Amino acid sequence: MDLKPLFVFPRWSNTVTLLLLLLLAVFPLYAGILIVYGLDPVTLNVNYQPVQPVAYSHALHVGQLGLDCRYCHNTVEQADFAAVPPTETCMNCHRVIWTKSEKLQAVRDSFGAGTGASGIKPGQPVPWRMVTTVPDYVYFSHAAHVNSGVGCGECHGGVNHMETVYQAKPMNMAWCVQCHRDSAARIRPRGEVTKLDWMPGAGDEGTVAAFAGAPDLFLRAVNAGVPVQSSYSNERMAREYVEKVLATEGVDALKRELGGVLKRQYHINPSTDCVTCHR
Repeated sequence: MDLKPLFVFPRWSNTVTLLLLLLLAVFPLYAGILIVYGLDPVTLNVNYQPVQPVAYSHALHVGQLGLDCRYCHNTVEQADFAAVPPTETCMNCHRVIWTKSEKLQAVRDSFGAGTGASGIKPGQPVPWRMVTTVPDYVYFSHAAHVNSGVGCGECHGGVNHMETVYQAKPMNMAWCVQCHRDSAARIRPRGEVTKLDWMPGAGDEGTVAAFAGAPDLFLRAVNAGVPVQSSYSNERMAREYVEKVLATEGVDALKRELGGVLKRQYHINPSTDCVTCHR
């Protein structure tokens, strides 16, 4: 009786098997390295601090002199991008201040009032290096955030304390989505957006006005134990309520509660859909 020949795997199957085993052994290691590298602060550009052509100190101009962010970045309230100031903006002051400083040679050359020692021709912009960026495929609007009461420091950190600006936050998708999902603690009165060291309190008119406009102010005050009297105006009740929350729960709790009130007043409902940023 003739027996059927046993099935024999072709020779190339040995190679495929070895490659498959090698892939199974190497892929977890590759994936682990990729994840660690992808989440590393260096990859996310956290603390990226390029050397600028002019040693501009935000700590001096913003922190000590009190220059408003919008004086230089004057498009943030109307446009998607934050404009880099033209040379003329710098020379508004430096026509008469530090007119001979070597640190400002590039600015004077760009303006046409220098010796050309920096290599910048008159009319050419100062080649500032961008610090904080998002990928080209991501849509981000400064105007939408600023007009919603999101402070500059939420994304850019304590710029008013930086001699040389660096990227303070990761700017990755997870970080942005987390803010959209829990935005209450990051929203402040619109008038305080550019005040980087701002904190809510009973002495802050924007904070008091926000709570004074809350329809449930009386209920909030009673629940917090504020001794409310019929003669109290909304402003006085709000001020005492703010003092009570600060004393019992702290500034972080007050910021979150204030943000919740402002979200309703500003009609803010941040989207977490993909098309919000990926258009």
